[in-house]
Amino acid sequence: MEIRYDKLPEHMQGGARRYIEHGIAPGHFLTAVLENNFVRAFMCADETNTECMRDWADWIYNDAPGGCHGSRERVGAWIEAGGMNGPNGGPVT
Repeated sequence: MEIRYDKLPEHMQGGARRYIEHGIAPGHFLTAVLENNFVRAFMCADETNTECMRDWADWIYNDAPGGCHGSRERVGAWIEAGGMNGPNGGPVT
């Protein structure tokens, strides 16, 4: 599965990659996006991310692995499992 990080704002690509591949907890904005909490995401977003919110939704839907987003519990499980490169290749969903 190829994940297109280049669809995201450049300053966010590293954090998204670290989260997906290694389960490293992202900052407040990306955590809110992954948890499907777009009200909080808008509150935490910088100007660029505010303008790119549709791109974020598209990336979550089309590129991010299904088990890594959708709720606080799923995000927590993804972090605990160490992401795609964790010992079990991500959490069991």
